[in-house]
Amino acid sequence: MRQDTKKILKMFLVSILFIIITTFAFFNSKDLIFGVKIKNVDLVDNMKVSGSILKVTGVAKNAIKLTLDGREISIDEAGNFDETIILSLGYNLVNIKAEDKFGHLDEKNYKLIYVAEDNPAAQ
Repeated sequence: MRQDTKKILKMFLVSILFIIITTFAFFNSKDLIFGVKIKNVDLVDNMKVSGSILKVTGVAKNAIKLTLDGREISIDEAGNFDETIILSLGYNLVNIKAEDKFGHLDEKNYKLIYVAEDNPAAQ
């Protein structure tokens, strides 16, 4: 009976050690597993805008490099970004591209239509 107790205790300890190692490996590789994601961007595709200056905010999770229309912009440690862009009259395409430390990319494109406030066609 004492031998069975030792065997069960040994298996239990090995199982606990395996769970700890697996959990540690998962949390240290979660950036590789989940990759880079662009989320919560305050733009909507085919959105009509009445002003030429537009503030773009969002979150780029796990990103080390973020570009807005080909221009690199800054992000904080949590991945939040906040940038102002100028729109041309009519159709505009806004491109947001994020890259993580492993080279994985996420890209979002938004089509915006800038309609001047004094334009009678806008009504």
